[in-house]
Amino acid sequence: MTIRTPANKEGSTEAPTRHALDWQSEAFYDQAAIDKEMERVFDICHGCRRCFNLCDSFPTLFDMIDASPTGEVNGVDKADYKKVVDACTLCDMCFMTKCPYVPPHPFNLDFPHLMLRYRAAEFQRGEIGFATRQLARIDRNAMLAGPVAPLANWATRRGNGLTRPIMQKVLGVDADAALPSYRTTTFSRQAAQTSPSPHAPARGRKAVVYATCFVDYHQPITGHAALHVLAKNGVETEVVYPACCGMPQLEHGDLAQVAANARKVAAELCQWIDKGYDVISLTASCGLMLKFEWPLILPDDEQVRKLAAATFDISQYIVDIAKKEGLAPGLEPVEGGVTVHMACHARAQNIGAKSAEMLGFIPGLKVDVVERCSGHGGTFGVMVETRPHALKGAKPTAQQIKTKANDTLCSDCPLACKHLVQVIGDDATAYGKTPHGAHAIEVMARAYGFAG
Repeated sequence: MTIRTPANKEGSTEAPTRHALDWQSEAFYDQAAIDKEMERVFDICHGCRRCFNLCDSFPTLFDMIDASPTGEVNGVDKADYKKVVDACTLCDMCFMTKCPYVPPHPFNLDFPHLMLRYRAAEFQRGEIGFATRQLARIDRNAMLAGPVAPLANWATRRGNGLTRPIMQKVLGVDADAALPSYRTTTFSRQAAQTSPSPHAPARGRKAVVYATCFVDYHQPITGHAALHVLAKNGVETEVVYPACCGMPQLEHGDLAQVAANARKVAAELCQWIDKGYDVISLTASCGLMLKFEWPLILPDDEQVRKLAAATFDISQYIVDIAKKEGLAPGLEPVEGGVTVHMACHARAQNIGAKSAEMLGFIPGLKVDVVERCSGHGGTFGVMVETRPHALKGAKPTAQQIKTKANDTLCSDCPLACKHLVQVIGDDATAYGKTPHGAHAIEVMARAYGFAG
């Protein structure tokens, strides 16, 4: 006997699929249509409530419904939908790990991309503030700040009672949020001047390292650590940084600028792919953009599709070497233990806990994994309006990190790592000792004798 499953079955165990974003059509920005779709989606979320503990978007939504005259979504003022949108970090965890109604289920829910659509309509109407738009211009800002890095770092330093209150008032950047510091010379320029030569055993491998804006402008140590580990394992490398991946623009719905960055970066990196190079991203957010978001924004762009298929996160790539060629000898123990924070943008790639798996190759190293959102989400953790949400989200994660009692905290998202270290360091009574923050590839390089 054959039992046929109804078309509208309750929930789905199939792998989620995503639709391309129809961002170049006028209908995409129709606010009435957006509100109608939000009411439909929110009603389904209301009946499920599985995502109540993921981020503040869902408690905000459910509290509004419960307090409404009808106790249903139709009792919520549509103007209040924005509260739900503003609390979303676009982490994709509801879509990837929780929601049973994502495509191919007939309910066809994609909560993060619906929030993105709302923001895109706001951006098109000119409702995104000037300061927010300027802060997202990462490459322009770095070109201005880099040559005067000591002055810029002094001005943005947490605790500067002269400049940080002004930044908070003018730019909306919370005066208490720790900000990344600039470097006078970018990682890509440093790498062009000196780069380690490859050794065995992974002969034949070639990789172009997409520096990412954070590593290029703020944390070159991560890039140098990656080059050291890759060279140790016989990988010929080049470092390229054509432009930012556009994640800051994605956050506030500037999809045209994201598409422009995607075309520029893909055109540059595809030249290396055509010469037999793999592409390595040094941060999870950028890896997610290259692999998944760009192909949904430019589904017909051949270079974007080619780049997505050739891109690895750095830890993913090292694990691939370990499984296919075997890692080069020379790994030595690293003291103090490591807690690996599984950043949401790493989890959303559906590749597994690659950083923890990579660090597991270091002899005798205690490795613990924490899979919970840091609450940060790009500028979400530093802006006055959203920082309270970010701090709220970080506290349970910090508590889990505390229980591991390790000396080092790693995250595939450097901003998440910085945010969590600050939260832990600000409350020694609650969290005890403050771990040292690092990218997992930096720990791997240390095990290979890289001094930094």
